[in-house]
Amino acid sequence: MAANLKELVQRYKADPESVYNTWFIEGEARTKAFRSIRRGVLDVIEAIKRGSFPNDFKGSPLEFVLSCITEQKQVFEGAAHPFYWKPKLRIPDIYENEENKAAFGRFLESCLSCSTADRLIREILTLDDRRIKGLGPAVANILYFLHPTHMPPFNTAMLNGFNTVFGDNKKLGSWPTYLEMRETIIRVNEELQPALSKDLGAISGLFFDVGMGKIALAGNFETALEFDRAKLEKALKKRHEEVRREQGEENSHLEMQLTLTKMGRDLGYDVWVAANDRMRSHNGVSLQSLTLPELPPLEMAPEVLRTVSLIDVIWFNRESRQIECAFEIEKSTSIYSGMLRLLDLASSLGDRKCDFFLVAPDSREKEIVAQFQRPVFRSLSAVAFRYLLFSDISCNCEAMGRFGDDWRVLLKVARGD
Repeated sequence: MAANLKELVQRYKADPESVYNTWFIEGEARTKAFRSIRRGVLDVIEAIKRGSFPNDFKGSPLEFVLSCITEQKQVFEGAAHPFYWKPKLRIPDIYENEENKAAFGRFLESCLSCSTADRLIREILTLDDRRIKGLGPAVANILYFLHPTHMPPFNTAMLNGFNTVFGDNKKLGSWPTYLEMRETIIRVNEELQPALSKDLGAISGLFFDVGMGKIALAGNFETALEFDRAKLEKALKKRHEEVRREQGEENSHLEMQLTLTKMGRDLGYDVWVAANDRMRSHNGVSLQSLTLPELPPLEMAPEVLRTVSLIDVIWFNRESRQIECAFEIEKSTSIYSGMLRLLDLASSLGDRKCDFFLVAPDSREKEIVAQFQRPVFRSLSAVAFRYLLFSDISCNCEAMGRFGDDWRVLLKVARGD
């Protein structure tokens, strides 16, 4: 199987529509999700400790965590379903059973602080010993975003792909089964180095593509599993449509970054764009050629500085090198996670008043308004959150850049404060 697996990895990496290329390598949302999910898990832990965690999935901080995860393209589609509260079945039993709820909170808190795989495994086994009804290895999708080099994600397609590649017959719903799979995945991933990343999302994406019938095994190129041809063609068509839609979203995101960069320069600011976008170009214009080569010195903790470096656009005063305003451009990603990145920046700037903007397609205005109603944002005094719609910027950017004196010209079209 070793030679066949290496050949499978080569085809997986060569396919422009594979999970590797559309999510793992080019997935901007994946990079940004890690900190948002970690912060969301902290909110879950604190809510359980305070006794404010609701008796339903809807409206809970756990819903936010799973929303961030399910936004990670088709790989995690359906990841939230195992956590929906099903009253008739009493599963997963972490909403009404206080002891189970507390145990789940302790588990998440311990996993957050774990630094080794052995400790993580011990925490999993301790949780499994409680036999909490309905709380199975779907939790591994949360663990992956906390420890991507130790814990692989887990879903039906990945399990099917694993069974196909290794000729196994493992079943869903068991932590021991997940841990057995994990041992094999870790060992094989090490043997495949440097073909795949140490981040287990790469090899898990391979199993997902095999499990969905996207990649066939050598010697059986019709289909990797016993798939109905119509079902396979439907899955491939859906993948192609998703890739085309995501390409369109990336183009609109890049166009907004370039527009805000040009506007900032016209208004007399130095501009920073997200570190992972600096090398991109739009219509022959490179972002790198218009923006700062590095972030000006900012007195922040290293983890906060890394988050700030991924904010889509920041305008700096050319003389003081102070941040004047910042922008997060949202497409299909979580409005809440974008606001959290801006909030991280605001919390690191001391008492100085900050003005930050969310920039989003017109179709997402209702989502933005709903997020602005969250108590955590309504009670803020040190930062003003406003939002700009794509149409507002596209229609007015040239006039604002030409006739505006500073960033306050945005207030003529901004909403939400």
